[in-house]
Amino acid sequence: MQIAIKIDVDTERGTRIGVPQMLTLFAELKIPATFLFSLGPDNTGRAIKRIFRPGFLKKVRRTNVVGTYGLGTLLNGVLWPGPHIAKRNKAIMQLTKALGHEVGIHCYDHIRWQDGVQKMSAEEVQKEFQKALDEFKNVFDCEAKAAGTAGWQANAHSLTAYDQAHLLYGSDSRGHCPFFPKIGEKVFETLQIPSALPTLDELLGLPEYPLSSLKSFYLSQLKTDQVNILTTHAELEGMVYLNWFKDFCRTALDQGIEFVTMESVAREALADRAKIPVCEFVQGTLPGRSGTLAIQGE
Repeated sequence: MQIAIKIDVDTERGTRIGVPQMLTLFAELKIPATFLFSLGPDNTGRAIKRIFRPGFLKKVRRTNVVGTYGLGTLLNGVLWPGPHIAKRNKAIMQLTKALGHEVGIHCYDHIRWQDGVQKMSAEEVQKEFQKALDEFKNVFDCEAKAAGTAGWQANAHSLTAYDQAHLLYGSDSRGHCPFFPKIGEKVFETLQIPSALPTLDELLGLPEYPLSSLKSFYLSQLKTDQVNILTTHAELEGMVYLNWFKDFCRTALDQGIEFVTMESVAREALADRAKIPVCEFVQGTLPGRSGTLAIQGE
C-alpha cells in the first residue's frame, strides 16, 4: 500500500513556518513528499469576497480560519500589500528541493487564480501561469514539471497552458486514478493525477468526524490497488495540526505503508500510456468545500 503526500503551500506564513516544520518531520521519518508552492504575492485577505459563496461562512467557522492562518495573513492584500512569497522564502524553497523532495507549482497568486481563473480568457490564464513558471525557474534554476492548481480550479485554458509548458503531470482535480483529461472533443496531453482522499479542512469541525477519529478514518480509506493521493496544507498539517499529522505518518509507517512522491506515481503510470484512461474533466461539488471544482468524470 502506498501514499503520495502532496503539500499545497498557500501563504507566506505557511512557507516560512509550516514548510520547515514539515521538512523536519519528513527527515525524522525518512518520508519523501511533493511540495507545490505559491510563488507570487500572498493576497489571502482578498478571499473575503467569497463571503457570498454558498457554504463559505460555515467552513470559516468550523475550521477556525483566524487561528489557522493568523490575523496578519488574513489582512494581506487588504490593509497592506501582499508579501511576495518566493522573494521572501527562496532559501526555504531551495532547501526543500535540496533535501530530496519533489517541488512544483501551486500558483502565482493564490487568490487571483482560485477566485478568478474561471472568468479569465485563454490569454490571461497563460500569462498568469507563465508568471508562476518564471518564478519557479528563478527559485530552482530549472523548469517546472508539475503543478496542482489552487482550489482545484482548472479548465480548458489552464490545461492548455500545462500542455504548452510540457509538464510531466498536473494534479488539479478530485477523482480516483491517473487519467488524460477531456473537455468537449479535446483530449489534453498532460497527465492528471487526482486526489481521492478528502482534505483535512473538509472534515474538521464536522460532528461525524471528531479529530480523535480522523487518523483511523484516513487509514481505513486507503486502497491497495492504487496509490493513495493525500493532499495536505502547510498551514494545517504543517502548523496547527502538525502533531496529528506526525501521529498519522508514524502509524502509517508502522503498518508497512510506503510513502512515494507524485512524480513517481506519474512516471509509473506513463510507463504504459496505453493503459491510462481518457476521462471527462468536469465541474462539480464536494461535501465540505464551497463552490465548484474540477472533478474526474466518466
